[in-house]
Amino acid sequence: MKVLSVVIPCYNSAEYMSHAVDTLLTGGEDIEIIIVDDGSAKDNTLEIAKEYEKKFPNIVKAIHQENGGHGQAVNTGLANANGVFFKVVDSDDWVDTGALTKVMDLLRLVIKGNKALDMLICNYVYEKAGEEPSVMRYTGSLPENKFFTWSDIGKIKNSQYILMHSVFYRTGLLKEIGLKLPEHTFYVDNIFVYNPLPYVKTMYYMYVDFYRYFIGREDQSVNEKVMIGRIDQQLKITKILIDSHDLSRIKEPRLKKYMSNYLAMMMTICTVFLIKSGKSENLEKKKEIWRYLKMANPKMNRMIKHTLLGSIMGLPGKGGRKIIIWGYEVARKVYKFN
Repeated sequence: MKVLSVVIPCYNSAEYMSHAVDTLLTGGEDIEIIIVDDGSAKDNTLEIAKEYEKKFPNIVKAIHQENGGHGQAVNTGLANANGVFFKVVDSDDWVDTGALTKVMDLLRLVIKGNKALDMLICNYVYEKAGEEPSVMRYTGSLPENKFFTWSDIGKIKNSQYILMHSVFYRTGLLKEIGLKLPEHTFYVDNIFVYNPLPYVKTMYYMYVDFYRYFIGREDQSVNEKVMIGRIDQQLKITKILIDSHDLSRIKEPRLKKYMSNYLAMMMTICTVFLIKSGKSENLEKKKEIWRYLKMANPKMNRMIKHTLLGSIMGLPGKGGRKIIIWGYEVARKVYKFN
């Protein structure tokens, strides 16, 4: 059994995937690297994956599947994972090798000591083309370098959401809850980090800058123009999150607050990009997603509207829309998220 399974979803990734794989190989034979070729048709992604498997047969698995999207590639990786813990690394990103050594040392100690750990969190770094790296840390919000539960966390800022880049899950937990991401759908990382949270009991925040998240490709899913063009995908994911948990029934108050704020963030993303599209039909979709939340769960709707982001998104008319877009532009410059 491996300590850590890492799945790398690849789709026409030949140009940059090797950097992701090479940084992970420094983890040694306690790591399992699962390269999932998602039906690449324009390059030799699968051949590169097979070359790594041939060269490192005890570490790398190369799996080919018909094109099913990022979510299905993660599903395939999880189904084939033998590690105690599970991590996703996108093919155009990479990890810090020094941080990986520290993470692997910790996970070995957890397993050897038979300690309970459902989720490990590390810092991540925005590597935006042409700009200085920007580190996203959880200082002041999560207890550092120690085990803790939801009752121990502080106030998590809007810049400190737990994302796929920062999280490792216990593989067994993901399999026990039957986590399955939708096929042919973008932004499934939100489901990956949100849906397991009520089942997470024990956590650890390691203060290392582990994940390097590259932003800069024109076809990248977080490119603003791309996000506006794929707004229906964002709406689909947000509805899945709305339906996944009744937040009014969650008893742990700090978990409830965090998940409410996360859902409010998702509603905000939908609202902002529907407005920025400039299309009248998208203004109706903005109303529709808020109606969906209200119809699905009136209590949860009130909870979301009482969050800071939720209250701002409710500002009416053209003036309200201008304030919403202004706030988004300020946040984008400060946090450099796309």
